Amino acid sequence: MPTARTISPARWAAVRLFAMDVDGVLTDGTLFVSSDRTETKRFSIIDGLGLSLLRDRGLPLAWISGRASGATTVRATELRIPHVIQGRHDKLPALTELARRLGLTLDQCAYMGDDFIDAPALRAAGIGISVPDAAPEALAAADYVTRRRAGHGAVREVCDFLLAVKGPGGGNLRRQPGTTRR
Repeated sequence: MPTARTISPARWAAVRLFAMDVDGVLTDGTLFVSSDRTETKRFSIIDGLGLSLLRDRGLPLAWISGRASGATTVRATELRIPHVIQGRHDKLPALTELARRLGLTLDQCAYMGDDFIDAPALRAAGIGISVPDAAPEALAAADYVTRRRAGHGAVREVCDFLLAVKGPGGGNLRRQPGTTRR
């Protein structure tokens, strides 16, 4: 069982890419499929605002999803997420390729995921982040487990930590980076 420790503000400040899974992180993992085969997903507005604030502060953002989804594409376009990778179950190679393309090391990446396919990326990233209702493999691999649930502000919680270490001018600066797991 991982022991609790604190991620230093310097470690949060070293993040140069915030990448995340979509289903089970940005959403609660629920997928609505209509009889005409269209799908809808429920995204949190506060997560979107946090991502927009980070984007506007110049932090590169990426979504790495195991399934291709029109709803994901629409939301990513709306939020102007610059790096959207869909249909990739091999999350660590996808993150590694993106980091390399951006001239970054994995130590400079924060990755947020919720399932066993995210665990290798969670372990390899500079900061691995998961959600309370994640699969055991993701929880065991994470440095930090959010207090908020997936699709209910978990991403915003991380955005606030990143905004806090980047200085005044963005987001909720009340909290400092918190308790972690590994």
